[in-house]
Amino acid sequence: MTTEVRARLRSDARDNRERILAVARAAFAVGGLDVPLREIARRAEVGAATVYRHFATKEALLAEVFADQMASCAEIVRRGLAAEDPWHGLSVVVEELMAVHTLDKGFARAFSSRMAEPAEFAAERDRTLASLRKLVQQAKAAGSLREDFVLEDINLALLANEGIRAETPEMRLAASRRFAALMLQSFQARPVAAPLPPAVRLPPAQA
Repeated sequence: MTTEVRARLRSDARDNRERILAVARAAFAVGGLDVPLREIARRAEVGAATVYRHFATKEALLAEVFADQMASCAEIVRRGLAAEDPWHGLSVVVEELMAVHTLDKGFARAFSSRMAEPAEFAAERDRTLASLRKLVQQAKAAGSLREDFVLEDINLALLANEGIRAETPEMRLAASRRFAALMLQSFQARPVAAPLPPAVRLPPAQA
């Protein structure tokens, strides 16, 4: 095999990998984690074997797809933990995590689930959750956060936030900001009735 042929094959493989990742990001963001790998392969116009050649398992693909979002969430929590006022830090974390999750249905599930993901992805999430737990403790110690609050309450808010349906990403984001403000008021040890962000017209809930 000539050097030129090997280079072309490596280039084709890189192109396939990038196309699979791009298609998977779009598919998981809209359809959640249930989109099968066979469908990813079809949309990427490659065979299922090509997908498995690059990603041995669906969990490996998910970890690669959501690496940037996980890094973004970790940075959000680090900034919150560094804030002088722990309540302000926690408020920013809740608002920004909700914004990230509301635009990506797949990542919302990947972050909150216990899928059999690669160790590196799981470790980054666990470090992020440990930092978030520390921020919660600091907000409680400062008397800003209600004592019966638990970390799962943030997960509960994120799961509820995932259910927001709107015509455009911008409307989903606006609705998420209002929902975050409502949640934060309910989390406060001494709730303050601050003005809420503007309401967004949403489709009626389905029975």
